[in-house]
Amino acid sequence: MTRSERLELTAEDGHRLNAYLARPEGAPRAGLVVVQEVFGVNSHMRGVVDGFAADGFLAIAPALFDRVERGVELTYGGDDLTRGRALRAEIPPEQVLLDVAAAMAAVAEAGKCGVVGYCWGGLIAWLSACELSPAAAVGYYGGGIQDNLDKEPGCPVMLHYGDKDAFIEPAQIAAVRAAKPDLPVFLYPAGHGFNCPERADFHQESADLARSRTLDFLGKHLYG
Repeated sequence: MTRSERLELTAEDGHRLNAYLARPEGAPRAGLVVVQEVFGVNSHMRGVVDGFAADGFLAIAPALFDRVERGVELTYGGDDLTRGRALRAEIPPEQVLLDVAAAMAAVAEAGKCGVVGYCWGGLIAWLSACELSPAAAVGYYGGGIQDNLDKEPGCPVMLHYGDKDAFIEPAQIAAVRAAKPDLPVFLYPAGHGFNCPERADFHQESADLARSRTLDFLGKHLYG
């Protein structure tokens, strides 16, 4: 049975941020940083962390919005998307990466560490692969990756997209594939946020397949 806790991390620049950590039953296979959507470390993201812990990872989700506002947990309705985007816009990527690095350090006891991110976190997973030193990174429907293709990842990366994504155009996905032809990029018959049961675009079959591929990929590069 997994055990979860909330803790405080300190980034390299002295910023203190909260994080949600879940420990697996028994010794962890590896560490894993789970990077949030623009909705904060809400109940869904905590569930994702718990799920990875159940699969044997020492998993942690840093509260990236703490640099602007602490304790942000948004829903998937109303004006929360607009609010989440506004909060995201206030945080420079270099500061976000400092917080991801702090989360990586917090699970270093588990051995190798990976990064997996969703939505905004998908972009951050890509930037982490390029700027930090995880052993592997996975991005789900990460908008903005196509604008950062001049960067070269320093670890294996896997990307997941939906072919009905209202926020990421097919041309943007094609640009990623063209620039990084050796990168595993998977396309699913689904929209943006297909991994989240609380979102209208949730697609169980796609979520299950992407998760299976993600676990195989992480297992190969983190503890295989």
